Amino acid sequence: MSDPILTLDGVFTNIAQYHILQGVDLQVPRRQVTMLLGRNGVGKTTTLRSVIGHWRARQGTIRFDGQDITRMPTPAIARAGIGFVPEDMGIFADLTVEENMVLAAASGPIDPGRLEWIFGAFPPLKTFWTSEAGNLSGGQKQMLSIARAMIEERKLYLIDEPTKGLAPAIISTMARALRELKAQGASILLVEQNFAVAKALGDTANVMDDGRVIWSGPMAQLARDAGLQEQLMGLSLEAH
Repeated sequence: MSDPILTLDGVFTNIAQYHILQGVDLQVPRRQVTMLLGRNGVGKTTTLRSVIGHWRARQGTIRFDGQDITRMPTPAIARAGIGFVPEDMGIFADLTVEENMVLAAASGPIDPGRLEWIFGAFPPLKTFWTSEAGNLSGGQKQMLSIARAMIEERKLYLIDEPTKGLAPAIISTMARALRELKAQGASILLVEQNFAVAKALGDTANVMDDGRVIWSGPMAQLARDAGLQEQLMGLSLEAH
């Protein structure tokens, strides 16, 4: 693979006494959507949090855009060009949608053109611009969480289960926004449990089990091979 934007090489991460990541090797190609798949509890979220610096890798190397970020603090990693959307959304419920967005635009005032694009992608955010974020529906909160990461242009977005628990109409809105983000030249590493979404969005796929990546390849190859899905993830496509 030519010059991936993100490379994890032999990454081990512990949380307290638990050995969560046990030698993760992973590459994220530039300007593609890379899916990180696998059953619950295999280390997908810990992989994202190790990249952004919330958890510190105790062994191995994480390189982003040619730079070793393994030991960098989280704010420096974000400034280097990585946006992170956590599974718990991380929004401020008692602040308005506008205040949430202003706080997320760390490098200065919000770019009006960027904001218009976000309003186009997520119309409810314009509607509820002056409302408290805590009053939004679950789907609208998830839109705000993703919009906060998108408000400044990033080279790489780490997104943890963006469609979890959402209605199909909101899922398609989310998928369209992520496609537009990719079309702008961004790279995306996406943890997703909904295999239909993974199939629709992913260019490449990495499947994790027991703290390491056990399969990497084109998403299309995994999508058309039910036996491989069953073997790697215990998936039965009839259920999806």
